[in-house]
Amino acid sequence: MSKISEIGIGMLGYAFMGKSHSHAWRDIPLFFWPPPAIPKLVVIYGRRESAVKEAMIRYGYKKYTTDWREVVKDPEVEILDNCLPNYMHKEPCIEAIENGKHVVCEKPLARDAKEAKEMYEAARKARVKTMCAFNYRFVPAVRLAKKILEEGLLGRIYHFRARYLQDWIVDPNFPLVWRLQKEYAGSGPLGDLGSHIIDLARFLVGEIAAVTGVARTFIEERPLLEDPTKRGKVTVEDAFTATVEFENGAIGTLEASRFATGKKNYNVFEINGEKGSIEFNLERLNELRVYLVEPDERKYIEGWREILVTEKVHPFIEVYWPPGHIIGWEHTFINELHHFLDCIVNDKDVAPYAATFEDGYRCCAVCDAILESSNTGRRVIVEY
Repeated sequence: MSKISEIGIGMLGYAFMGKSHSHAWRDIPLFFWPPPAIPKLVVIYGRRESAVKEAMIRYGYKKYTTDWREVVKDPEVEILDNCLPNYMHKEPCIEAIENGKHVVCEKPLARDAKEAKEMYEAARKARVKTMCAFNYRFVPAVRLAKKILEEGLLGRIYHFRARYLQDWIVDPNFPLVWRLQKEYAGSGPLGDLGSHIIDLARFLVGEIAAVTGVARTFIEERPLLEDPTKRGKVTVEDAFTATVEFENGAIGTLEASRFATGKKNYNVFEINGEKGSIEFNLERLNELRVYLVEPDERKYIEGWREILVTEKVHPFIEVYWPPGHIIGWEHTFINELHHFLDCIVNDKDVAPYAATFEDGYRCCAVCDAILESSNTGRRVIVEY
């Protein structure tokens, strides 16, 4: 075998997503062998020097910095991976693109569609590859659902309904973190959780044409992180519900909340078509429920089928374990970043199976339309 080239990774962020992405970059060659290139962890950025230095050692980066511009300009960095809070997506990504770096950016692409469009326009004009990290496109069961839909096994699609529910801020004394402030997050569970199910709706069913939404803030003030004796205003919604109309005539519902007591990471969707239905629950990541209307006289075999998506014929599984040996949430990032790496090295299109910056922008446009509908009480046509 000829020598496999290396490709330099610059990471922005060391917390939840920074750890998830770093783990994926490190493990790509372990499963996808031979890889398109071997990811070389060059530099990691964080604001707190002690914490980012520890992350450098823990994750295996060559060096660290507390200035993200050093990552963007580093000649060893060929891929910028932006896992920072939403308000720090636009500027580093655009600067990286202008410096000739390939860029993967965590979702939502930006705080609103205006910011996201600037990022998309920068990517469109450049000759680098860009991807918005909607990792649930890379769940084997979700990709199997996509295949079933592409092959027309459900026929005409009538309904898409999805919910993404968590409960981590139910306690009114939970502090005022950045995700609860519009200035930093752009929106609440709409951008945090809703963007995932909006992307899945677009990925599986098609473009969203119009929305009608309702958003609510349940706890309007919370203790400040820096001084818990004082309280600050929550400036994003705590939950939203929306009806959606697709360009192909299908209709659907979307719901996201961080006040769904007992729900930890409950991302579920159902698709109903003229010839069958599909159900998926992220908390049962390795399973897909399928109902197909079959022309078979043996009626006793009809009904819902639980498919354990761990066979070698299923998407991505051939690089992992023997049948029945389930994979986890972290493997979605390995699948996703391997795809991006393959697109860069072999000059392939990031679309349609991964989300491009255009997909990230269109998702933000739907989010904005839902908030506009909630504010006006009217049905809103989504404008891209």
